[in-house]
Amino acid sequence: MDRRSFVTLLTAGAAGQAITPAAAQTRAAATTIRAVVVGGGMSGATCAKYLAMWGARSGIDIAVTLVEASARYPSCIMSNGVLVGERTMAQQYYDYDALSANHGVRVVTASVARVDPDAQVVTLDTGLELGYDRLVLAPGIQFDYSQIAINGTGMSAAQAREQVPHAWKAGPQTEALRDQIQGIRSGQHVVVTVPRSPYRCPPGPYERVCAIADWLGRNRSGSRVIVLDENAGITAERVNFGRAFTQTHLNIDYYPNAVIDSVDFDAGALSAKTVTMRTPVTKTNPVTGATSGGPVGSFQAAVVNYIAPHKAGQVVIDALGSVAGGLADGRWAVIDELTYETRVPRIHVVGDAIASKQPKAGHIGNQQGKVCADAILRLETGNDPFSAPVTNSACYTPITRDTASWLTAVFAYNAAAGEMQVSPPGVVESPDGATRANFEAMQHWFAALMSDTFG
Repeated sequence: MDRRSFVTLLTAGAAGQAITPAAAQTRAAATTIRAVVVGGGMSGATCAKYLAMWGARSGIDIAVTLVEASARYPSCIMSNGVLVGERTMAQQYYDYDALSANHGVRVVTASVARVDPDAQVVTLDTGLELGYDRLVLAPGIQFDYSQIAINGTGMSAAQAREQVPHAWKAGPQTEALRDQIQGIRSGQHVVVTVPRSPYRCPPGPYERVCAIADWLGRNRSGSRVIVLDENAGITAERVNFGRAFTQTHLNIDYYPNAVIDSVDFDAGALSAKTVTMRTPVTKTNPVTGATSGGPVGSFQAAVVNYIAPHKAGQVVIDALGSVAGGLADGRWAVIDELTYETRVPRIHVVGDAIASKQPKAGHIGNQQGKVCADAILRLETGNDPFSAPVTNSACYTPITRDTASWLTAVFAYNAAAGEMQVSPPGVVESPDGATRANFEAMQHWFAALMSDTFG
């Protein structure tokens, strides 16, 4: 897998599938399609862009409005570099100017107050009402703190979470976690938790562990990264991360099946924090499965990066929670993977908020946005959705400050099962492991992905 292959795969999901001008004539002339996209992340921004771009190329009269609470998008991809001083937070931000200037997308900076599917109206917190023919919800994820007690000393939940930042939505928490990590003394430790799958960016927590371990190894002698993984083992890039945890970095302690019960501490960003497990856990070699030491019921560290379990963004929960079969496990939107339409007609969901065998990640969110855009244009012009969509999941993973590995998988629609499934040969890891060449290629992949999404 080389740089050209990765860049080509950016458009593999739906490129060439857009409606032809001839097919578009089935739509009544002078009737404008009103498309509203809520959420300006990787999937939402891509969907808005390609609805406008493919609509214009196909001669379809479509008005696309993108609703996003923030004026700029802070990229989670590559944000682990901010934690260790290899990137700045300023490098992570992307605005929506090009979507407006190049593609005519109307961008509204606001949050959704409510969705009325009967009237087909979205009301914003500003009071503005947006009518729609098709509504795409792309809010990403929110965090579920109901399973853990954080500091029962009277500190508010918001203050407590600042002390144990997830930094799994890039922005102020990324900088808060950076300051905590870089403020520890030699011999102090960092705990990183991995939530039960599915969660956003399967390789991401392990990538973060490598970034922190690499920095500690160069800057804080005697400091270790304690990995508390709620899963039975590493969930992504098992070979590459197994090698990284046991050979590249010798300051990582890995504990699988680790369900956290509570985090307790005194006020102060670098005070000693005690992480208590629901049941004791044992340090395990992630490659061989061999255990060492006895069961441990609690850990102490100066920094605790608690990545809470995920569920769909609140606008999805509100829109689908009362609909029979609208949510899977009460957390994720149930969608038709040919169109990304939900159980509520004319409401689609793309990205991390959906129930799918496709991973929750930025690259594949970009792909889903394109498939959804193509399906909407087809449906609104009286055509059937494309029957064989293909998406690609791909990402690079920094292992040290100058080496990276990668993984990729192609997903195709299985009509018999009615879902997207991974295609042979399955999920493929970089056969050469972590290299400097991969690290350089990662820069090109990231630039191409962000340009395709926001350019």
